[in-house]
Amino acid sequence: MVDRIIAACDGAATGNPGPAGWAYVIADSSGAPQRWRAGALGHSTNNVGELTALEQLLEATDPSVPLEVRLDSTYTRDAVTKWLANWKRNGWRTAGGKPVANQELIQHIDALLADRDVSFVYVAAHQVDGDPLNAIADKAASDAARHQQDASGTSADLPVPDPVSPAGRAKVSKPARSGSGTGGGTGRTLAARYPGTCPCSRPYAKGDKITKVGASWGHPECASA
Repeated sequence: MVDRIIAACDGAATGNPGPAGWAYVIADSSGAPQRWRAGALGHSTNNVGELTALEQLLEATDPSVPLEVRLDSTYTRDAVTKWLANWKRNGWRTAGGKPVANQELIQHIDALLADRDVSFVYVAAHQVDGDPLNAIADKAASDAARHQQDASGTSADLPVPDPVSPAGRAKVSKPARSGSGTGGGTGRTLAARYPGTCPCSRPYAKGDKITKVGASWGHPECASA
């Protein structure tokens, strides 16, 4: 019997509000990713993306098994662990008397949390040595927001997070200049933190060298093809 489920969820919005998405990744009790899912939300806010990701994660997991949720949204964490009880007592109004924002989503999450053993762990986003599940969820949510397409998969085709610099910013691979001997060039390569699939449809393994191939990651030779 599974003793607990470890998972991460995240939301994204370009422009906030703007094209938005959500995502979650579910791991086993050791933290190894097993499956993931992402969805598009049209024009919405980052907070709606974050809450929807948690809602979808709760719906996708067995309520009888303890669940650890890793997330980088203090808003979502505080909404369900600090503010929820007072909102309910106040008739779903804030301390200032205003209606609670995103009320329907939060009410549904409250119902999904009933009689469940769920713990929330805040993790900082976009860190060099950050939480790997959060990085996967962040990438999947950002892709869903940008492309406005739903997606899902298993450990065999996890979204590959963009590399992060020590300053906490995503690195952008710059193509080498023409004539550098790389046939057009693809810039820097890195060792894959997780297995994945190149746009050429061939897989790569954890530890293999990968580079930017279009909007995704894949074999260095495919980038110059």
